[in-house]
Amino acid sequence: MKRITTIIALAVLITACNSKKKETEDTQTEPMETTTELSNKEKAAALLVSLETGDQTPISYINPDKYIQHNLAVGDGLAGFGEVMKHAPEDGFKAKVVRSFEDGDYTFSHTIYDFFGPKIGFDIFRFENGKIVEHWDNLAELTPANPSGHSQTDGETAINDLDKTEANKVIVEDFLNTVLVNGGFDKMSNYFDGDNYIQHNSMIGDGLSGLGKALEEMAKNGVTMVYDKVHKALGEGNFVLAVSEGKFAGAHTSFYDLFRIENGKIAEHWDIIETILPETEHKNTNGKFNF
Repeated sequence: MKRITTIIALAVLITACNSKKKETEDTQTEPMETTTELSNKEKAAALLVSLETGDQTPISYINPDKYIQHNLAVGDGLAGFGEVMKHAPEDGFKAKVVRSFEDGDYTFSHTIYDFFGPKIGFDIFRFENGKIVEHWDNLAELTPANPSGHSQTDGETAINDLDKTEANKVIVEDFLNTVLVNGGFDKMSNYFDGDNYIQHNSMIGDGLSGLGKALEEMAKNGVTMVYDKVHKALGEGNFVLAVSEGKFAGAHTSFYDLFRIENGKIAEHWDIIETILPETEHKNTNGKFNF
């Protein structure tokens, strides 16, 4: 029997479980033993990993009465979540969270999946009162190492400079808006420490030199990449994830770019570029970029 069946059953029954829990709390007369509360990013990571382990507990981190889905290929609410799970392979999905971050009510994670095939994903969750109420993501196929030998997920993971979170978000938003949205490529060098720049995009090598070479090749082959709008920037310390909308090779596209900032400069970059489904194939009406 698929281990995921238990998760689906729990998702269906979670409202009843919550109701039972409330009844217990209402009739409790003795002090309950306190336990350490998980952070929101720990809850988000646990939910993602449960796709592989079959652990039932993380399903309880989702608000059963309010779960807004922004993956346009998935139906809204727990019913949509359950429908995906019904199509899991016999041995379940695979999920390894490489990086996990928290910014206010939002968490964002960088994960290696085997989810209907090997993939890399960025997942964003929004929490209310400790419960997940909203989800966005971008997914891409797993690819070989890039020209500099980097994978889509290797590199730095340590979070530091927490006091610089807001300043680093400003740096990333300014870079994206100035250079990629408004075409100020002559100002690009202002955001980097010379050619010291680690790149994880599967088609681009390290440094501004690697980026320049890739852009030349794209232009030679008639491939265009256009950023129209930066919708959201989330950060924790030296890491910032930006969600943008635009076009790649003429197709409506969602860009998720994760940057590591060091001493006020962009030092490392990971990304996932996903073509947005045509409206006729949307399974919810929540929009890809509604934050």
